[in-house]
Amino acid sequence: MVDLRGIHKSFGTLEVLKGVTLEVEQGQVVVVLGPSGSGKSTLLRTINHLEKVDRGYVSIDGDLLGYRRVGDKLHELKEREILKQRTHIGFVFQNFNLFPHLTVLENVAEAPLSAQRKQKKEVHQEAVRLLARVGLSDKENAYPRQLSGGQQQRVAIARALALSPKLLLFDEPTSALDPELVGEVLDVIKDLASTGTTMIVVTHEIGFAREVADRVVFMDDGVIVEQGSPTTVLDHPQHPRTRAFLSKVL
Repeated sequence: MVDLRGIHKSFGTLEVLKGVTLEVEQGQVVVVLGPSGSGKSTLLRTINHLEKVDRGYVSIDGDLLGYRRVGDKLHELKEREILKQRTHIGFVFQNFNLFPHLTVLENVAEAPLSAQRKQKKEVHQEAVRLLARVGLSDKENAYPRQLSGGQQQRVAIARALALSPKLLLFDEPTSALDPELVGEVLDVIKDLASTGTTMIVVTHEIGFAREVADRVVFMDDGVIVEQGSPTTVLDHPQHPRTRAFLSKVL
């Protein structure tokens, strides 16, 4: 489903990603761990072309993302074509990114209406179903400011699902939440994992990784240091850097 090959990304003189290669099979849940500044969030943002790669390529379900191959050269797609590709990838941000002037229902319905030109009645019916799925049927007409952080993040997850994406990306979805609200968001993500949704989750929640991940990837200093099953990486890490990190967070 996801094929990253030799991804390099720099911001000025700072090299953030140093040749990352990663494959994710359909239906897999991959959890990415690592210290701050290791390149985790940047890696996620290259997957849906929010950040252009300097070298390497991203392929989703066999299609190059952001580029068209002509012979042995890659040519960047027009913005309209890139936006169309992005509709297949749901992205849940750290800080919710809801539209404050739209109701909860309107936030969930916005992308299918504007990006996919679907019928309003059909979209609203699906938005109601998705809000029920994340436990927010009673908040359809509320505004984001009237919700807790956990509720806002659950709306953001429903919004990401509204496009029926092939892939869901989560960028530290609980790090902006009060500790008592973390569980309600993780429960929704666990439910999605149980239905076979392909997901890449950047998080510091080790318990979640242990319970839900098919594979844990540990990143440090712009490279993948170690990867494997949760039992292998979390309980029997091979690399000294992984062991040092886990000794501080477990």
